[in-house]
Amino acid sequence: MTTPAGTGSRMPTSPDDRRPLRHRGTLAVVGGRVVPVVGEPVEGGTVLVVDGRITAVGAADEVAVPADAEVVDATGRWVLPGFVEAHGHVGLHEEGEGVAGNDTNEMTRVNAAAVRAIDAVNVDDEGFRDALAGGITSVVVKPGSGNPIGGQSVAMKTWGGRTVDEQVIRDAVSVKSALGENPKRVWGERKQTPQTRLGTAAVIREAFVAAQHYRDKRDAAAAKDEPFARDLTLETLVRVLDGELVWDQHTHRHDDIATALRLADEFGYRLVVNHGTEGHKLADVLAERDVPVVFGPMFTSRSKVELRDRGIEHLAAIAAAGVRIAITTDHPVVPINFLVHQATLAVKEGLPPTTAIEALTVNPASFFGLEGRIGALAPGLDGDLVVWSGDPLDVTSRAERVVIEGRTVYTWDAAAGRGVVVERSERFGR
Repeated sequence: MTTPAGTGSRMPTSPDDRRPLRHRGTLAVVGGRVVPVVGEPVEGGTVLVVDGRITAVGAADEVAVPADAEVVDATGRWVLPGFVEAHGHVGLHEEGEGVAGNDTNEMTRVNAAAVRAIDAVNVDDEGFRDALAGGITSVVVKPGSGNPIGGQSVAMKTWGGRTVDEQVIRDAVSVKSALGENPKRVWGERKQTPQTRLGTAAVIREAFVAAQHYRDKRDAAAAKDEPFARDLTLETLVRVLDGELVWDQHTHRHDDIATALRLADEFGYRLVVNHGTEGHKLADVLAERDVPVVFGPMFTSRSKVELRDRGIEHLAAIAAAGVRIAITTDHPVVPINFLVHQATLAVKEGLPPTTAIEALTVNPASFFGLEGRIGALAPGLDGDLVVWSGDPLDVTSRAERVVIEGRTVYTWDAAAGRGVVVERSERFGR
């Protein structure tokens, strides 16, 4: 099989993603087992962060620590980049708020490509505090799966802003789409299209054909210097066709994954499979086409038909075939701070530990074109790191210090037996 245009290539990181960093100063984390992910671990290593960005990673005798640096002694600890949750609804589906805090699905139209997650994220959602406790410093927040086309996701940090805008890495990285049971259930109950899998595929196909026509008309008008009426829905889908935005395909069953590949072949967009419950059945095909899989959530029951073949062990099979993988909690389906525990159980079921760490860091960053900012410990990247009490894949280890852009935002208070987050009142005086 051939690779559809643009499916397997990596999205370039735009220099426009680099907003001014607010935190100034120098932080040196010294003495720990430094796991940069993009290189070999360094025993007794040093990570140097200056004005919010990493400037050096290496052995103690290779990195000079300035006299005015804040020094964190990580002796006996592990130091890793902050984890990346590749698919979650934190801030959109708020905890403890019920219907009032659930803005996950705009289920009034089958094609909701124009809606944006950024417009509904509440940065005071308790889930963001849980994310810090789990060593997660970045998250891709996505609309839900009730619609065939659900809307635009946002990549953001898990701490730091008075508003979501001040935590954004990129305001749109993908468009969420759903195949399978969810859109069938939502729209079938209303006696509207789509009531079937073939109807769902038709909705997506018709939307992209309309977007192709829209792009042609827009370009023709531009060539003639004529006015052109914008359509936010079609404009978003053109960004998918042009490779600017990833197509995030919610799909569990193998036949739905095959439909996702078929649609990607037809329109040539950048496909990322989300959930991939039966991805092991097509793992060789996914690997051949370099289609990544964001796998999970894993800590769930077989709550619907398309989950009958769910199994944590399938992730190891998918990775063994050569598929690039990430791991998701689908928060709040599984609490976001359990992200690393899912990786641990995947290792128990055969996933190599190195691959598990990559699935929490550099892989999800690269899926969404964010590897120039997050996902590893390397000079030039954001100063997002976590000091763990030990190997993070050991369930007894905990995140003892979380640093985002060079500033400590979470610490574990052993005496009190609880984590401490630097709260809004401390950050902004209110």
